[in-house]
Amino acid sequence: MTFVRPDVQAFLDMLNAQPGPKMHEMEPDMARQVMGMMVQMAELPRGDIARAEDLSIDGPHGDRIPLRLYGPRAAGGEPQSVLMYFHGGGWVIGDLETHDSLCAEIARSLGITVVSVDYRLAPEHAFPAAGEDCLAATRWAAASPKEIGHAVTSIVVAGDSAGGNLAAITAQELAGKLPVPII
Repeated sequence: MTFVRPDVQAFLDMLNAQPGPKMHEMEPDMARQVMGMMVQMAELPRGDIARAEDLSIDGPHGDRIPLRLYGPRAAGGEPQSVLMYFHGGGWVIGDLETHDSLCAEIARSLGITVVSVDYRLAPEHAFPAAGEDCLAATRWAAASPKEIGHAVTSIVVAGDSAGGNLAAITAQELAGKLPVPII
């Protein structure tokens, strides 16, 4: 028998009771809207964070890659690691907003700078677009201490679901190729 926490089970029951198509049955635009509404319903606060800044960098094909930088209160410009966060969402949904409170909490809890990457989504952008964006953003972070706000001592890659896959790809592809270690 599998144990599921009661609060998690209640959430799953609520999702299963919703009328209409399930997320995986929806067109991408509708699934993205539903995901956004679910995040709003959860009312997850960003919390107290010293820095949450939106910017964009050059992408691999002349496009722009949106990023959000989160900085802990204690960063103070001292050299430290940077955590690159790649959101999940089956390559199709998710963005800077859906993972905003999570990235802020990581920055606050670990006392580390987090760079959240809003990579290009399928089906509008075919493989390997998402991976190319994550590689470009990670290269940028390793080489951009002024924009990051401190010298970068190492890069930590992380993500959930599809983002975890992108983190693994990024770590493998960039191992030994950056001016700092990648973890």
